[in-house]
Amino acid sequence: MKPCLFLLILFFAISASAQKKLSDSLYKDLNKAKTDTEKFAAYTALCTYYYISNPDSAIISGQRAFVLAKKNNWEGNQAKTYGNIANAYGEMGDYVKAMQYYFKSVKILARLKDVRALASAYNNIGATYIQSQEYKKATPYLRTAERQLNLAIREQGNTPKNVKLNCMILENIGENFLNLHQVDSANYYLKLVYPVSLKKELNDLAGPIERDLGEIEETKGNRPGALDYFKKAIGHAIAIQDMENQSVAYLSMANLYHKYKQQDSAEYYAQRALTVAASAKLEQDVLNAGKALYSFYDEDHNLAEAYKYFKLTTAAKDSLYSQDKIKQLLSLDFEEKQRQRDLAEAELSYREKVRTWLLIAGLAVLLLIVFIFWRSSRQRQKANRLLQQQNQEIESTLSKLQQAQSQLIQSAKMASLGELTAGIAHEIQNPLNFVNNFSEVNDEMIDELKEELKAGRVEDALAIADDIQQNGKKISHHGKRADAIVKGMLQHSRTSSGEKQPTDINALADEFFKLSYHGLRAKDTSISAQMITQLDSSLPKINVIQQDIGRVLLNLFNNAFYAAAQKAKAAGESYKPAVSLTTSAINGYIAISIKDNGTGIPDPIKEKILQPFFTTKPTGEGTGLGLSLSYDIVVKGHNGTLEINSSESEGAEFIVKLPMN
Repeated sequence: MKPCLFLLILFFAISASAQKKLSDSLYKDLNKAKTDTEKFAAYTALCTYYYISNPDSAIISGQRAFVLAKKNNWEGNQAKTYGNIANAYGEMGDYVKAMQYYFKSVKILARLKDVRALASAYNNIGATYIQSQEYKKATPYLRTAERQLNLAIREQGNTPKNVKLNCMILENIGENFLNLHQVDSANYYLKLVYPVSLKKELNDLAGPIERDLGEIEETKGNRPGALDYFKKAIGHAIAIQDMENQSVAYLSMANLYHKYKQQDSAEYYAQRALTVAASAKLEQDVLNAGKALYSFYDEDHNLAEAYKYFKLTTAAKDSLYSQDKIKQLLSLDFEEKQRQRDLAEAELSYREKVRTWLLIAGLAVLLLIVFIFWRSSRQRQKANRLLQQQNQEIESTLSKLQQAQSQLIQSAKMASLGELTAGIAHEIQNPLNFVNNFSEVNDEMIDELKEELKAGRVEDALAIADDIQQNGKKISHHGKRADAIVKGMLQHSRTSSGEKQPTDINALADEFFKLSYHGLRAKDTSISAQMITQLDSSLPKINVIQQDIGRVLLNLFNNAFYAAAQKAKAAGESYKPAVSLTTSAINGYIAISIKDNGTGIPDPIKEKILQPFFTTKPTGEGTGLGLSLSYDIVVKGHNGTLEINSSESEGAEFIVKLPMN
């Protein structure tokens, strides 16, 4: 077994050579440093590098770094230096000084609220308690470290530094479970973190994890597995000059060989463990290796060697566990717990003060609000008296305005009625002309019939009788047409009942399109425009108040023809006035588009045309109520919309949208 281990050690010795080159590089950086910042960084790097392999040098470098941090008032760097020095004292087995420096670091970091650095400090405190074999005391500090790191990960994310610190905390938790003989829990945490340490090449963690996994395999009785892990742990420790883990791994191998009654190998590896620990002044490891050698030689009845290691063990034990040091450790632990209690009490006191001040502030605000309401009430009473006087004046003025408005609306209705009457007269004139003309023709043809009968020309008489009969049918047809026009107009002229009825929008719109045009033509024969219709035959009937929608359409058609006529007067013969009617279905609405190519609506008045009493027509030609009433009927009466698109001098488009449902 020894030759194989030798080859493994030789392999890792090459890595140790690389480490030597690294130390030379760090000293070069120190010699080149000129500013305090550069010097601090160099001393810190040396302290971190040496704390495992040469703790004395690490302490010296750390102290020099601390002087620079103190000089420049770098609180965070002071805490960092305290931690580095504590790590070195821990490696030397001086747990009292290590704890002193760790707790100094914690005080600064707690004040700075550096959660990641706090996690690292609490992890180191827990690891130091493990080294001093105070396993139960280690547990709360390791759990605190775990909580602090979770906070850091939430704030900073899973950075490489946070990943490594997480591995260190989990490794210590696993090792502590192993020391407390909770093997399953130890195996869980160590197996969780071991692949990460290898993947990330964390050699300073891989070695201790492998040593602990070897201990677990030993408890299972897996001797080859345990030896394999111990060899790997020794190799990693040599590679990074980790004297402590090297000594512990050697001692683990010694205990394994001793368990299987291979005394020579057990004594050999125990001697190696003692030599490494003594060279690095690792008193705890010197004690552990000395106790093992004393036990081995005592079993071999080699009293001289046993006594030699007994004395060595006693000296190391006195150094480590003297009454003074134990008291100091207990005192440090008590002081830290007392500090945490004081912090908790201070925080509670602060919260109580804040709560008290908030209560006082709340009462002050409440009193201020009461005063404001009282003052407002006084002012409101004065304002109410003034408002009552003003309201009386306003009501009087409003009554007069309402009377004037009623008169204007009545005038608008009469004007609309006049336009409608003119349209009806023009529409009914055509069928009446047909009736009169055919009646006169029939009178003449009856006289001819009589003459033919007297002459005995029966066939000619019968032909005339057929013509008279055809004329009678035409008279009847046009009479019915006039009757339909009259009935339709009577229906539309009735006062609105407010009840909605299923209505064919195409028929309603087309009818008022024609009525509007003929009504305007009856008043002014110079008005002429092309009438364009595009009606969607698939439109369903919808519930509307027919008389109201008819008034809206009539008003919009009149405006369109008027705008086209006005432009025709100024544009000349090249201009062809046109008004189009289009119906379509759009997103649950029936859209009625009334578009003209007339004068359009100037931009400055677009926002005013829907206001009551606003008109662009000359005095006497418009009341300014048509579009306002149309808007109210469509929007308020039918839950529809009235949209206006216009470009000055190019025409206007009014789109009425009525909901299908």
